[in-house]
Amino acid sequence: MGMLRSGAESELVKTLDYYGASGSIQVNGQPCTLTRYHVQANYQIPGFRTDIACAFKDKKTYSVVENLSEDYAWDDDIPGAELVAGKGKSTPRQNTLVERRIRLWAGPHGAPKAAIAAAVGMHPLQSFGQNPATLLDRQAAAGVKGTTTLTWEGEKAVLTFPVPDVPGATATATLVNYLPERVVVKNGTDTTEFVYGKWADWNNPLFKIEALYASTIVERKNGAAVRNVTAKVTEVGQIYVIVPVPESVQKAGK
Repeated sequence: MGMLRSGAESELVKTLDYYGASGSIQVNGQPCTLTRYHVQANYQIPGFRTDIACAFKDKKTYSVVENLSEDYAWDDDIPGAELVAGKGKSTPRQNTLVERRIRLWAGPHGAPKAAIAAAVGMHPLQSFGQNPATLLDRQAAAGVKGTTTLTWEGEKAVLTFPVPDVPGATATATLVNYLPERVVVKNGTDTTEFVYGKWADWNNPLFKIEALYASTIVERKNGAAVRNVTAKVTEVGQIYVIVPVPESVQKAGK
């Protein structure tokens, strides 16, 4: 999926910039056809923002910027709302914190990071930036037992691991050619399924770096479609991404 080409072979996919070309999401139970879907993620915060715009069948439109940053979740009406006084409005959405953490750590980049971290008994932020093979060997030599398990379904590897920062939630990732084609997260009575396909380097043609990402992303919650997005272009070349928490959201509390 991509690593820094150095002698250390460190796992250093730090950030993501992703544009969806087409698809739909569910808004209050109604399908809404995407006109904009832009994700910026930083796996070291960890956090992300998803800038969404879509249109219903009756031509009415909907837009929102969904944010996650560490222990905070909120929505903005424009990217970076309230970071400049008088510009934009931020609304705390702590009730979406778990959902957004699951979306991050079950994502095409997030799932491998979470699985590696659990395999060595660490949080992803602790294991980040280390050579996974060396890290696994070192932790095993130290007697550290991880919580990631591996089974096989024919030629498909199946990894099971806890979802970071979501107590009790467990993810099961089915791999094909070492890439996750399906990640299922069980959290209490809820089951969220992510299906990934058409892996390729979706970076700009002038900046291909052989770091793969899923072109098709389908998300279902308890069997109902939530999101269906097809990639247009990505950037995983360590671009600068921050997700600062507005003061009003901090004051509202966790």
